[in-house]
Amino acid sequence: VQLQASGGGLVQAGGSLRLSCEASTSIFNSYRMGWYRQAPGKQREMVAVITSDGGTHYANSVKGRFTISKDNAKNTMYLQMNSLKPEDTAVYYCNAYRSGAVAWGQGTQVTVSS
Repeated sequence: VQLQASGGGLVQAGGSLRLSCEASTSIFNSYRMGWYRQAPGKQREMVAVITSDGGTHYANSVKGRFTISKDNAKNTMYLQMNSLKPEDTAVYYCNAYRSGAVAWGQGTQVTVSS
């Protein structure tokens, strides 16, 4: 499985961005997918995950601001990020997990200016 993340960029605080993660094969029906982020000097952390049957879970820091979704027909997962804050600045990675098998995308930089 190969994952390609895109959509990062520079945005002012309060703005919005939408990240996309395209998978090389049709996996969304059988993998748990997720977005993670890593800020400079910090550990990688979970942002949001979506299960194969569409259940979602968010980090407390992004609840109410970010929305994870997927389009199985397009093999693409999204992260809609609204009301962005400077502390959301990080490299965002998409992830696919199933029964111990893990795949990571290459990361996309999100920078939120104050």
